[in-house]
Amino acid sequence: MSDFEGKSAVVVGGSAGIGRAAAERLAAGGAAVAIAGVSRAEVDEAVDQLRTHGEARGEVVDVRDEAVLANFIDATASAFGGLDILVSSAGIQRYGTVEETSRELWNEVLDVNLTGCYLAAKYALPHLRARGGGAIVNVSSIQASVAQAAVAAYSVSKAGINALTRALAVDYAAEGIRANSVCPASVDTPMLRWAAGLFGEGRTTEETVAAWGGTHPLGRVAKSDEVAEVIAFLASDRSSFVTGSEYRVDGGVLAVNPASPGN
Repeated sequence: MSDFEGKSAVVVGGSAGIGRAAAERLAAGGAAVAIAGVSRAEVDEAVDQLRTHGEARGEVVDVRDEAVLANFIDATASAFGGLDILVSSAGIQRYGTVEETSRELWNEVLDVNLTGCYLAAKYALPHLRARGGGAIVNVSSIQASVAQAAVAAYSVSKAGINALTRALAVDYAAEGIRANSVCPASVDTPMLRWAAGLFGEGRTTEETVAAWGGTHPLGRVAKSDEVAEVIAFLASDRSSFVTGSEYRVDGGVLAVNPASPGN
């Protein structure tokens, strides 16, 4: 693969899960890749792997810290000689209805999931503009469109990501900057396995993940690299006329009418 030869990318949330898979896909395609993550051990391990493909760097970044995030993006653009791609994949899941969700928890989820995307875009945009255009891909969720029980803050944060993505697409299209979001259903990531541990009801994590996969028409949860391949498409010149879109990577979940016979 050489679809990103000569390109440089930042992947926020790139040390684990979907973000890690996206960073590896971009690096395998020839991009210089910088990742931001919250665990030093995860960041260092991921960077070592990325360097088997080419130039890579990483930092521990809390996306709620605007100055640290801005410095990371600026330093990356300086180190790589510019920036062509931004992938925002940092995210957390918390549970609770509106009544059960404290103001502190609400702020935590919105600050990481939504405000983190806004801040990453804010500081990446001048560098994308300097290159004459570029691509932003935000990792959202099907829960932007359909809610599960007791995920009020998470669903709102993901719906906000899609709205932010549309705003970016409209505001920066004339400058050759495209923005799209990917909306996965269940993906086999550390976050999904953490949730499986909370809601296993006596089942093992593997059994719970398999049961959740059975709710998808394809009969399983996604692998991170399957989502990463869609991210790579949206980040590449192959999607040069695609902007403001929401790409579902959901194994057919939203295609199902739950009131249909047999469901």
